[in-house]
Amino acid sequence: MAVTQVRSLSNPLRIPDLRRRLLFTAVMLVLYRLGAHLPVPGVDVRALERLFRQQGSLFSFFDLFVGGALSNFALFALGVFPYITASIIMSLLQVVFPRLKELAQEEGEAGRRKLGYYTRYLTVVLAVLQGIGQLFLIQSQGAVPDTRPLTLGTIVITLVAGTMLLTWMGEIMTEYGVGNGVSLIIFGGIVARLPDRIGRTIALVRVGEIPWYAFLLDIAIVVVSIVAVVAITQAVRRIPVQYAKRVVGRRVYGGQSTHLPMRLIQAGVIPIIFAISVLQFPQTIAQFTPYEGLRRYAQMILPGFWLGDLLYFVLIIVFTYFYTAVSFDPNDIANNIKKYGGFIPGIRPGRPTSEYLARVTERLTFVGALILAVIAVLPIYLSQGQGALTFYLAGTSLLIVVGVALETMKQIEAYVLMRHYEGFMR
Repeated sequence: MAVTQVRSLSNPLRIPDLRRRLLFTAVMLVLYRLGAHLPVPGVDVRALERLFRQQGSLFSFFDLFVGGALSNFALFALGVFPYITASIIMSLLQVVFPRLKELAQEEGEAGRRKLGYYTRYLTVVLAVLQGIGQLFLIQSQGAVPDTRPLTLGTIVITLVAGTMLLTWMGEIMTEYGVGNGVSLIIFGGIVARLPDRIGRTIALVRVGEIPWYAFLLDIAIVVVSIVAVVAITQAVRRIPVQYAKRVVGRRVYGGQSTHLPMRLIQAGVIPIIFAISVLQFPQTIAQFTPYEGLRRYAQMILPGFWLGDLLYFVLIIVFTYFYTAVSFDPNDIANNIKKYGGFIPGIRPGRPTSEYLARVTERLTFVGALILAVIAVLPIYLSQGQGALTFYLAGTSLLIVVGVALETMKQIEAYVLMRHYEGFMR
């Protein structure tokens, strides 16, 4: 049994094309981690240390998702969040302006490439705004000793260049690697800091700053969270589909029963990433104002404050519905079932099938969105009073890590099965 399992796990490495893709993805992640430690010129990082001593500060929350590049104020300090924000805006514009939606549907690959160009241009604009906002923030902390225009411009240009380089890396990882490149970059940033977080927490337990029972409670919360995340990520509702028999010449086709798998959370971890990106934007705008009170109010919408937690909860639900509506078209599914002579037992083909699938999707999305939001927000409160391990390993970061890992493993599994090897997932 053990030998068979080891052989199954080694199957991906026996496929040359998949082996190259895995190696390419690994190299890109290593380069990303190197860029997260290349300091931006003209910035005194030591002057920023007091920002990170506050758990609810602007830097502390978003530094989780850029692998420490923000605390180092490194080349990739802005991460891929300007690109994600630009993607959200372009998706919303497709709803407002049908011409943009037709561009992707009617012109095919050429239309999608054109939309990709628009998204990148918008990414540059948002990265410039966010870079200037971050510059104002670190200036207020005395982290920029030289305030000459050339130095300030160099800082902003470096941050924008880092974001665009990271965006390009994410796109080529998607094309030539395995999994979604942008999601893997965020995944890599979170995982890279796990050893340091665990080591710090164990050190605090040894010196008595964190009681041992609180540490055990931390571990229990993390384990339960992992089980819950895997369960909801893998949960599907199977809609039975029956195909009628067709006689073509002397052969009989069809007549088999199958099912349509509908996931509880069809959007995966995308709503979490979208919500984080949206929460980051008001902080950037607030840095342009000279009013300290407005900056304080803007910080209150971060997770860790009750208003920020509520907004985070609502945004996850909204983006779950939004992404599901964009990615899942009941009319298209119903037409494909009808086209190949299929029907759902008890439901007439065509429009009734589409309406039935829409009702099922709405119910699944409602339950899935609530569970996703609760798992993301609840550990923020559970972590209060017992250390940073729960805050880091459970909730938002865990949803991203587990979700991206499962999606990547499924893609690898598909490559393996396509080459007629035995799969490795059970």
